[in-house]
Amino acid sequence: MQKTIKTALLSELVILALWFYSFTFFINFQIAFLSSLLILLGSTYSYKRLVDRRVASQERPDDVDVIEKIDDPFDLYSDEITQEQGTRDETVDIKALVKEEKKRIKVQNVKNTAKSAPALLSMFRVIPYLFLILGFIALKNNALLSLMPYLIGLGFGILAGLYMGRSLFVENR
Repeated sequence: MQKTIKTALLSELVILALWFYSFTFFINFQIAFLSSLLILLGSTYSYKRLVDRRVASQERPDDVDVIEKIDDPFDLYSDEITQEQGTRDETVDIKALVKEEKKRIKVQNVKNTAKSAPALLSMFRVIPYLFLILGFIALKNNALLSLMPYLIGLGFGILAGLYMGRSLFVENR
């Protein structure tokens, strides 16, 4: 935690030194840096909370061998042949099979989206995105927007966000 705070303070001091170069460069870099940094930290934190909640609730699939079920959903490569499989007609309606599979995948996608909605709509993500949008609009309306420092600031914010997010929220095992 202390290492992260030191990193944040050091980066802010370096950014503050940009003011001596140009106020326009400084303000563009600062807004972009903070926006991308906060977006990454908020996203990392909200997804960490989502994963922690799912682990705590022990929400896991019933099947032990999930990978095999994904690789072979119709048990085509099984060594065991049941009586039903041995006597059924080998002609398969491919179009019906594809439609059935698409329906199943669509239902799973909706379920997964509903389960991850709290992380998508978390205030830890929404507020930094609002800061990004409003900061960009404010720079544009005040005739201070300069894209090169803004894009450079976004890049440095991403790097700092990855580093800080990893040190804050990812447990080293």
